[in-house]
Amino acid sequence: MPKPPAVDFDDCVGLIRVYKDGSVWRANLDNLPTATDDDEDGSVQWKDYVFNPKNNLSLRLYKPSAAAAKLPVVYNIHGGGFCIGSRTEPYHHSCCLRLAAVLRAVVVSPDYRLAPENRLPAAIEDCHSALEWLQHRAVAGDDTWLSDVADFGKVFVCGESAGGNVAHNLAVRVGFGSPVLGPVKIRGYVLLSPSFGGTVRTQSEVRAPKVQMLTLDMVDWFWKYSIPVGDTCDHPLANPFGAGTELVGPVELDPILVVSGGSDILVDRIRDYAEKLKELGKRVEYAEFEGEVHAFFTYDPESKASRSVMDLIRKFVTENSS
Repeated sequence: MPKPPAVDFDDCVGLIRVYKDGSVWRANLDNLPTATDDDEDGSVQWKDYVFNPKNNLSLRLYKPSAAAAKLPVVYNIHGGGFCIGSRTEPYHHSCCLRLAAVLRAVVVSPDYRLAPENRLPAAIEDCHSALEWLQHRAVAGDDTWLSDVADFGKVFVCGESAGGNVAHNLAVRVGFGSPVLGPVKIRGYVLLSPSFGGTVRTQSEVRAPKVQMLTLDMVDWFWKYSIPVGDTCDHPLANPFGAGTELVGPVELDPILVVSGGSDILVDRIRDYAEKLKELGKRVEYAEFEGEVHAFFTYDPESKASRSVMDLIRKFVTENSS
């Protein structure tokens, strides 16, 4: 039998390849077809800004076209295992359009440096940098496209999958009331299917089907290339309670809404995260949707569950805006 050809790259389901020489190839996700065309009626305007020239990072702002009053700001962080994704990826773009239209909010969607070229904490540092950019815009007030409609005192940080992980780490870094970002004030955090890891397998990981949007092999692949070199998935940026509660326990946090699908491969980790926050006395609300898989809010936007999540987010924003 002939010897199979040598493979000189490590591939993740055709989305990204890491070659032995360290170079990286990514599939172009900007042409993915979405289930809906949320931009069709022109009810939401959007534009791009460079927020970090040093690292060539941009963000995208969205606002309802007919905004007569100041609106809350939803800071929405894309997913992709820290290795793929961007503000321009069609499903994420569509999600931001929906958030702006349904919540009547200004939406901020930042890019961040991707792994493995830039391992954690790069994504967290970049998303914090984008919050500082928002702070500078609030102080300067020189961009009326933004400042005329954005209520910088009512900011909500939202993220799905890897973005949910970043949202958690921002909550811990920034602390209650986000005093270092004034006049920007973060009122709460929304973690949708947040990606957390750990070296000990959970039951939902062990029992997960091998054919699913997110598989255990994919989870392992993304952590392999995103956590700091030499560390494991129990690193505190991946596993908030892997080394106990010393990093999260002493920090006063703003309210947190955590959402998971009941069939998400990560549901046990997500549920455990919410339970541990509650045990620590943090203000946390947890919602689990039976039968839903990882990142269903973005990738199955017309489902009953996704509509219910939007209602939950709207309620969370309203209750924490006073």
